[in-house]
Formats: sequence, C-alpha cells, structure tokens
Amino acid sequence: MFSNKDLRRLIAPLFLEQLLVILVGLADIFVISFAGEAAVSGVSLVNSFNTIFIFLFTALASGGAVIVSQYIGGKKQDTAGESASQLLMISILFSLGIMAVVLFFGYSLMQLLFGKVEQEVMDACLVYLRVSAYSYPAIAIYNAGAALFRSIGKTSTTMYIAVISNLINVIGNIIGVFGLHAGVEGVAYPSLIARTFSAVAVTLLCFRKENGVCYKIQWICRFHGGLLKKILKIAVPNGVEQGIFQFVKVALSSVVALFGTSQIAANGIAQSIWSLAALVCVTMGPVFITVIGQCMGGGDAKQAEYYFRKLLKITILISVVWNVAVFALTPLVMQFYDVAEDTKTLTVLLVLIHNIFNCIAFPFADPLGKGMRAAGDVKFTMIVSLATTIGARLIFSLFFAIVMRMGVIGIAWAMCLDWCIRAVVFYTHFQRGKWKQFQLI
Repeated sequence: MFSNKDLRRLIAPLFLEQLLVILVGLADIFVISFAGEAAVSGVSLVNSFNTIFIFLFTALASGGAVIVSQYIGGKKQDTAGESASQLLMISILFSLGIMAVVLFFGYSLMQLLFGKVEQEVMDACLVYLRVSAYSYPAIAIYNAGAALFRSIGKTSTTMYIAVISNLINVIGNIIGVFGLHAGVEGVAYPSLIARTFSAVAVTLLCFRKENGVCYKIQWICRFHGGLLKKILKIAVPNGVEQGIFQFVKVALSSVVALFGTSQIAANGIAQSIWSLAALVCVTMGPVFITVIGQCMGGGDAKQAEYYFRKLLKITILISVVWNVAVFALTPLVMQFYDVAEDTKTLTVLLVLIHNIFNCIAFPFADPLGKGMRAAGDVKFTMIVSLATTIGARLIFSLFFAIVMRMGVIGIAWAMCLDWCIRAVVFYTHFQRGKWKQFQLI
C-alpha cells in the first residue's frame, strides 16, 4: 500500500515542516532572552499555558485526519472531502470560543496559575497571553487544513507554508526586539502574523479540486451530524487526554515558578530544546495516522500490523540519531543565550535526561498510541494516558520536586517515568491485537 518511496515522501517534508514550526518557538525564546530573564520566564510560562489549547486544536484535527484517512482508504473521496470541510467548520467555532474565554479571563487565569512569580514576570505573561489568544483561530484553521493534506499524503504542501511562516516569524522577531525594542510584544506579534499567513494559505489550497479531496463551501456551512459524530468520537477522547495532559504541565509550571527565576528560565529554554529533540516522534505521529488509517479504512488489518512494526523501527532508529545530535549541539547553542552560567548548566542536564528517554520510551508511548487511535482503539489509549499522566507524571513530579527537593530535575524524571509506563502498556496491548477489532466507517 505504501512503498519505501511513498513513506519517504510522506516523512521527509513532514519532518522539515515540524522542524520549522519548532524553530518558531526557539526563535521566540532565543530573541526574547536579550530582553532579560523575566521576559524569558513570562514567555515560557504562557507558552506552557497556550499548549493546552494548541493540543486541543491538534486533537480535533487528528480526529478529522483519522476519519478522512479511513474514507480515502475506502475509496470514498467525496465523503472524505465533506469530513474535512466539517472539521474546518467545527475548528473555527471551537477556537473562537476558546479565544473569547482566554481574552476575558486571562488575568484571572495568570494570577491563579502563576500568582507567585515576580511582578515583572507577570507583566510579561499578560502581554504575551493577550497577543497569543488572537492567534488561536489561525492555529486551529491551519491544523484542519494540514490534517487534510497529511491524510492525502501531500506533506510537501504544508512544508512550504511552514518555510514562509518561519521566515516571517524570525524576521519579525529580529525587527521587534532589536529594531523596535518592543520586548515581549516584539516576539508575540510576528508569531500572530506568521500563524495567520499559514491559516489563510493552507485553507485556500484546500479548496483546489486537483487534490482529489477538497473543501467545499456548501459542506463547510452546514452541520452533518453523522460525520461530526465520527470525528468527535476520535477527537473528544484525544482532546480530553491532551487537555488534562497539558493542564498537568501547566500545573507543574506553577510548581516550577516556586523555584526562582533561574530554574524557570532553565526549564523554559530546556522545553524549547525538548521540542526539537522530540521532533522525530512528533513527525511520525501523523504518519502513523495516515498509513494505519488508510489500511484500516481499506479493511486490511494484516497490512496495518505490518506498517505498525515497520514505522516503529523507523521511528526508533531516526529518533536515536536525532536525539544524540541535538544533545551534542546543546552546550554550543547555550553559549548564545544571555542567561547565567548556572541556568545554562541546569538546561544541559535537563536536555540529557529528556533525550535518553525520548529515544527508548517515547516512540512506544506516543506514535504507537496514535496508530492505535487511527485504528479506532481510542478509549483504551485515553484511559492509559490519563492514568500515567496523573498517577506518574503529576504525583511523582510533586514528590521528586518538592518532597525530595530536586526542583525541575525531579519534574523531568517524573515525565520520563510516565513515558516508560505508557510504553510498556501500549506495546503489550498492541501485541495482543485488540486494536484490529474496531470499525469507524
């Protein structure tokens, strides 16, 4: 169904796209570091909060991608296009609602989550949050369009959009911080402009009939209960899982805020580098969804199992090479950050811990789980993920960080424990083959 050449054409552009998207976040943190550690801390805290909603939008798009992929595998192109159009419609409505809530309650939320930080850090949080909220609809709309292109295997399209978007963001950051001396706003507004461009560009391209599967106005402007139910059947459990996962991360960010500006800054910079290190698994998640979704949509569970194993081997191999390379470059990259030496040393240690387990556990904890969701095995993956997020990551983070006085290092160890437990459970479940019994369309 997918030759090695087909897989390369699917993986390579998606890898480059995700790399460029992550560089947007790295550019924000890097440039804002020249405005002081308070600014770095404010941006990193809000980024952890924003990730809750970004992952909710991603979960919604992933639900749509599963359904679209299965309809493509079943040779139902029109129904796939209508499903994609319904995904766009619900993404717009959902993101506008989230934007309104955050703009209205933003100050209260920041006080609740990060009220213990210094006033200078809180001021940076509020500025960055307000501008970030305006970009929520653009993020959701882009994710919906990207889900369509990934489902049809045209990942090069979203890669080109990411290239232009990344250039807009980086140039805007440089102008905003060094030219206009706008501080936090100097990195916030370029991100808003870049995300808006991505949303508009991908949406226009999704209307092209040449894609084989495309948007249509009449499909966008009406509710199709049956298709929405199928999309939400995947998206809601995934969204609940991701929402709680990100909420736990935000709660832990408020714990990090208790350890002082140096540890906040180190954690923020490390998380940016972690995002880069996790790039392979982030890339392979949509690949699993597309490939497994089309196999299961075509009714071929045996073929799906073959690609499960093949994609896992690819993920682990590339992940090991990539994580080693990222860690090797981390001390060099840290020389460019205008932060204290203790902050740099702590950041390097956090990256080392993360990268080791990102190689050996995360491929089984994340991409494998996405593949099982694409087969329709949603409830099991949600329950396991919630159990490990709360039972391992949250509880042990509090124990290691506060009781054992390990600070942000303890939170990193708890994260790795979460991955290890989830990896063992997911792989055992995959081996038993229960994921083959589900039918989505």
